[in-house]
Amino acid sequence: MCGIAGFNGADSETIVRRMCDLMAYRGPDDFGCETRCGMTLGQRRLSIVDLSGGHQPIENEDGRILLVCNGEIYNSPVLREDLLSKGHVFRTKTDVEVILHLYEEEGEGFVKRLHGMFAYAIWDSRSHRLLLGRDHMGQKPLFFATQGKEIAFASEPKGVLASGIVKREIDLEALWHYMSLRYLPDDRSLFSGVVKLPAAHYAVFEGGKLRVEQYWKLDTFRDKLDGTEQELTDLLEQKLLKTIEMHLLSDVPIGTFLSGGIDSSLITAMTARITGKTFNTFSIGVKDQDINELPWAEKVATQYHLNWCKEIVEPDVIGTIPDMIDHMDEPADPFGVGVYLVSQVASKYDKVVLAGDGGDENFAGYDRFAGQRLAEVYSLVPACIRRHVFGRLFKMVPESFGYKSIASKLRWLNDMSFYSAGGRYARSMSFLRFTQEAKEALFTPEAMSRIADLDSIGKILGYFNDGTATELLDRMLYTDLMTRIPDHLLAISDRMSMAHSIEIRPPLIDYRLTEFAASLPTKLKLRGTGRGLKYILRSVASRYMPQELIDRPKQGFGFPIARWLRGDLANFQRNLFKQSRMVELGLFRQAEIDRLVEEHIGGKADHNFRLWILINLEIWHRMRFEGKSAGEMREFIQALK
Repeated sequence: MCGIAGFNGADSETIVRRMCDLMAYRGPDDFGCETRCGMTLGQRRLSIVDLSGGHQPIENEDGRILLVCNGEIYNSPVLREDLLSKGHVFRTKTDVEVILHLYEEEGEGFVKRLHGMFAYAIWDSRSHRLLLGRDHMGQKPLFFATQGKEIAFASEPKGVLASGIVKREIDLEALWHYMSLRYLPDDRSLFSGVVKLPAAHYAVFEGGKLRVEQYWKLDTFRDKLDGTEQELTDLLEQKLLKTIEMHLLSDVPIGTFLSGGIDSSLITAMTARITGKTFNTFSIGVKDQDINELPWAEKVATQYHLNWCKEIVEPDVIGTIPDMIDHMDEPADPFGVGVYLVSQVASKYDKVVLAGDGGDENFAGYDRFAGQRLAEVYSLVPACIRRHVFGRLFKMVPESFGYKSIASKLRWLNDMSFYSAGGRYARSMSFLRFTQEAKEALFTPEAMSRIADLDSIGKILGYFNDGTATELLDRMLYTDLMTRIPDHLLAISDRMSMAHSIEIRPPLIDYRLTEFAASLPTKLKLRGTGRGLKYILRSVASRYMPQELIDRPKQGFGFPIARWLRGDLANFQRNLFKQSRMVELGLFRQAEIDRLVEEHIGGKADHNFRLWILINLEIWHRMRFEGKSAGEMREFIQALK
């Protein structure tokens, strides 16, 4: 695990050193930098495999090909034996060196043989050819920019920007889509000219020309497995155990995150069963949190005799935003606060942790999956009654400003009932944030005129309707796996953990396990609500943990941000938006921001998700375009309270 960077312009070595220094937290154990024929590759290393001999960049036998890689190759032992039998000479005992020799053996298509999480760069000085690649599900990030025959790449956008290859400008179209989707779609970043290499793609840069290829596609939704429920549950259990065992490849101890939910609890329990050893497992609780899951985490830790490392934290959530943005290079997400804090705890003990990311997306764990069916039934009520009777009644339900409030659920149901299939699913993605109508009210006409593609829903429907999956649930799962997983959940997990030099490994989003999950009948994933969510995964989990943990309602981890924004942070918002950079730039309307703030503070509507985005954008712009440090922004925030 590390941060990687490269550049082939003037003074490349000095610039690559600067790029790597900006990402030093991704790899505090070592630094390497090598130049061949005008291209410099650099790496900041977090030593996990081959602690003493795994220095990068790694060169091939004749020194003409260089490699830097961020990640882990879980099938490296098998690949290594095969390559040794063909005469390849290895310089290190690291897992990632197999990439270098596979390229020598098979050319650019070698990536199809890798099983792991990775972002790599190979410089072939013989042909003056640069190859960049990213893993199947997008667990490891990689960004780049080109200008003529120059190219700069890095694990984070800040690294690319440090090369000076592109001018710092907001990608307005990316911002438009972010406001609705909560993630940056396609190959977008928030910086014009800084491109994100999509998951399951590799790029070839040669002679000033760039070519990007997709090497893998999730295509097993139509190939449903036959078998009884018992047989398929047994098979899933076997797949999970094998996958977790592969993820234990390491020369340092491995711990787990343990939130108290089904996914992290199952990963923890299975890891204990596989290793038969005691290890560290990490949990956090938050004062004033709506929901406390620590007692459930304690049950699992106690059952398997683990070292339970827990902390009750008192986060200054608004004050933490600058540090999160400093590592994200984009607005921070409330989900990221939890990852940031638990990674901070884990960093005191371990370098590597297994996490439960991906269980909900692979096995249908979100209420909204079942909610789509409920909305379909409710839509049978005549539209005039839904609009003029129930719609008005639902608006009269007082907002509690709590997690999954009744008022919010009822308004969601009524709104979704006027859409169908993909339209309903896509609309649900932006319901709590900025719908098309909400963005049209927020953005100025001049700003909108500069955006070529205003269709954010199309970013969802492009996958939903591409024919990969046919059943409604599978179409939703597939779309989530192609969008929210690589561009939201995994991006946050990577950068919030690497902020504390922690490597997260999520077995439930392993690409082969994902292929298997896609092939499971939908009736084994979703059976109504409650315990019917994630049905088959719950069945496996019941073999490893108390039934009361399995049967309890899904809770999730969150902070009472909605209430904070009405109380202690009310004046902060008002003071911040009086000097809104987004308004000064001519992007947003002041009157619309003021309306959202006053409606929320006054209790008329819960706008906390929208206000969170707007607050983050103000801080993000000051940091990334005005050069303010995280420390300076914390002082700025304190002064506004």
